[in-house]
Amino acid sequence: MAEAPTGITLALFERAAEGDRDAADALFARYAPALHRWARGRLPQWARDIADTSDLIQDAMMQTFRHLGTIEYRGQGALHAYLRQAVLNRIREELRRRQARPDRQALDTAIEDTAMSPLEAAIGEEALQRYDAALERLSAEDREVIIARVELGLSHREIADAVGKPSADAARMAVGRALARLARQMDQT
Repeated sequence: MAEAPTGITLALFERAAEGDRDAADALFARYAPALHRWARGRLPQWARDIADTSDLIQDAMMQTFRHLGTIEYRGQGALHAYLRQAVLNRIREELRRRQARPDRQALDTAIEDTAMSPLEAAIGEEALQRYDAALERLSAEDREVIIARVELGLSHREIADAVGKPSADAARMAVGRALARLARQMDQT
């Protein structure tokens, strides 16, 4: 960007550094369009959005303008270079944030999972059929504690809370007894 004559930019810079809002607005209006053009080419396509680009530029410029009193004006082009670096730093922050937290997408509940569950993979199809048949012959409480522990992987404390047992040890004993009954039922199949 070709910067306006040094005298005008320096005068606006000094006034804005002293807290003159109109001078800060004038500097913003002077630099924002060029920074926007420059920044659009710096964002990867997957992170590019016109509103996001404008927001990044505005954030970077506002942060810079808050600290104008601590920035040394070094001549024509220096403020523009400083603002470009501030925008580049803000872009880097945004890219790190997006890579750390990918966009959330709703799951399509109409898609059926045809892969084997971990339980199916561990015990095989035939054993799974015996497991299901034996599980059906158990009491509702036995089924509940077995499913909670084996299929859902809940802790004994979580099982105790779910089924109304007084402690994790009571839930552990209930699970153990239910598993023993399940094994006997599976042997009969």
